[in-house]
Amino acid sequence: MRRWSEGQHAGRQGLAFGADYNPEQWPVEVRREDVRLMAQAGVNLVSVGIFSWSLLEPEPDRFDFGWLDDVLDDLHAAGVDVSLATATASEPAWLAQRWPEALRVDAAGRRVVFGSRQSWCPSSPVYRERSLKLVEALATRYAEHPALRLWHVSNELGCHNPHCYCDVSAESFRRWLSGRYGDVEALNAAWATAFWSQHYTSFEQVQAPGSTSTFKNPTQVLDFARFSSDELLGQHLAEKEVLRRITPDVPVTTNFMIGSQLNPLDYGRWALEQDVVSNDHYLIHGAYDDPRGELAYSADLTRGVADGQPWLLMEHSTSAVNWQPVNIAKPAGQMLQDSLSHVARGADGVCFFQWRQSAGGAEQWHSAMVPHAGEDSERFREVVELGALLDRLGELRGSTVTHDVAILVDWQNAWAMGGETLPSDRVRHADLALRIHGVLRAAHLGADVVPVGAHPGDLATVLSRYRVLVVPTLYLCDDATAAAVRAAAEAGTHVLVTYLSGIVDGNLRVRLGGYPGAFRDLLGVRVEEFHPLADGVACELDDGTVGDLWTEIATAADDVEVLASYAEGATAGCPALTRRDLPSGASAWYLGTSVDDEALERVLREVCAAAGARPVAAAQGPVDLVRRRAADGRSWLFALNHGEEPATVQTRGVDLVSGQDVDGLDLEPGASAVVREG
Repeated sequence: MRRWSEGQHAGRQGLAFGADYNPEQWPVEVRREDVRLMAQAGVNLVSVGIFSWSLLEPEPDRFDFGWLDDVLDDLHAAGVDVSLATATASEPAWLAQRWPEALRVDAAGRRVVFGSRQSWCPSSPVYRERSLKLVEALATRYAEHPALRLWHVSNELGCHNPHCYCDVSAESFRRWLSGRYGDVEALNAAWATAFWSQHYTSFEQVQAPGSTSTFKNPTQVLDFARFSSDELLGQHLAEKEVLRRITPDVPVTTNFMIGSQLNPLDYGRWALEQDVVSNDHYLIHGAYDDPRGELAYSADLTRGVADGQPWLLMEHSTSAVNWQPVNIAKPAGQMLQDSLSHVARGADGVCFFQWRQSAGGAEQWHSAMVPHAGEDSERFREVVELGALLDRLGELRGSTVTHDVAILVDWQNAWAMGGETLPSDRVRHADLALRIHGVLRAAHLGADVVPVGAHPGDLATVLSRYRVLVVPTLYLCDDATAAAVRAAAEAGTHVLVTYLSGIVDGNLRVRLGGYPGAFRDLLGVRVEEFHPLADGVACELDDGTVGDLWTEIATAADDVEVLASYAEGATAGCPALTRRDLPSGASAWYLGTSVDDEALERVLREVCAAAGARPVAAAQGPVDLVRRRAADGRSWLFALNHGEEPATVQTRGVDLVSGQDVDGLDLEPGASAVVREG
């Protein structure tokens, strides 16, 4: 992997700091003002050209690079490096007019019209051909430009066009299926097509799973999700191949959209094709009880996608966004603390959408580093303050983060659990993982979030590094993942598996003989029947704990210790929480119901205590603690008080936020510290 941060920003020591920069929206005199303000803010990296295809190629095969030449020259003269976009995120009007078949079709068979962004079909040969011509021209033009630091392929691939149901996409899907299964009988077996008379005699009979009369075949839907992720990855790789051929020494990235709910692209697998993992993250108010806890989880997941290596925060917001029902502005100090939360979790750069707030267009009310009010504003003064801090934090560039506890997640499992016919639509893969992460964070233990797809062939090795492995609601679990979890337990990792895990294989076929099939032998627990609970219904356990959401009729083997059982209802007397000691010296725990955060913390503390997992630091109060370590032994403790009460932390060193020597921290609500320890 090319280390994009090595030697970056010659003469500078700070972390990368900047934004998407869209100078084409502004007259030349504003662009000149931008260069002055970037210097004032300490900006050293901007992404340029993301949505400029229509200006760079105003008609087929006629390119106009003059304005972009001037922009890159001015940025370089000001000491600002460029992440140059391939400009392929949105097709120009002439492409949609001349080749309307390149526009995507939705599940109902309706072709979209031009007038937004990402309207193109990921399988379109016309789009692929035209986009690669643009990439070739850009790479040839700017291969030797001194401002070029990084290539930025497209933008948020799949954000608005994750699936297309046109005839071209359907044909591509059939080719993908042929490659996956080899022959149609293997597909029939995988899809269980004997049910509802869905048997196929040739791949040509298979369609994309658009609108149907009732429930779709679940494995067909899952395979279409896999295909769609691969199809968009194919576009990324095609652009990357052109860039690699012309500029072999310039790293290539594309900005992911990693959030807790695991969107339609399998970023674990995508990350294997990146020179540097980049991510966009925005707080989503109303969707989460704790939006900043979701930020922390997503940042830890981004680091997991990056295999523990430093990554780049390509976009977040200085304040409000423009696409939520109510766009909440950030209070003073939150932008800095949100940025530090990403840096604490491995980001070696902090960038925003966008540099200057647009005066018109669909995102005119999205905040920016330079707001509508201009430089004479509290928001811009905060930007300048953040830039100075990130410059001081440059010493930790390249350092990494590890915890004693790992949470195992899987994009394809999340897709499977979004199906139409599961035992309960109240259970989603990401919900419990997010809760567990939050409880561990509040207990100052922290956790790495490890995606299955990021470690093909060596998942067992990765999982065995941890003292504790939590496997939450891993409904879909293929044989390789099951074997990796078992191998980690046999190597001494303590494992906690929760309800609705290990139920189906990679083709969504139920693992027969009793649930949780993939982990039944490891846990010594056999579930005969699920008893999911309706909204508002709870079930008391015999230890006084109350479960909701999920219960089960289950039995435990003789060598399994039953720590809690259901005390009422159809599952009365059945085990709800168990522990089994393993020959390796580790233990295998099973939690068969959903408990509140207090009870969940007790369970997690018991598992961590058995495994010898240690807190990040001794602390009291609502403080978020993360430690980054360098290969030479240096370490930096991030302490972020997100709560409404004071917090204390036991640490010694120099606080790079205040510049003061510290022997213990007293953090007021909203305060942050980054302590160089020692």
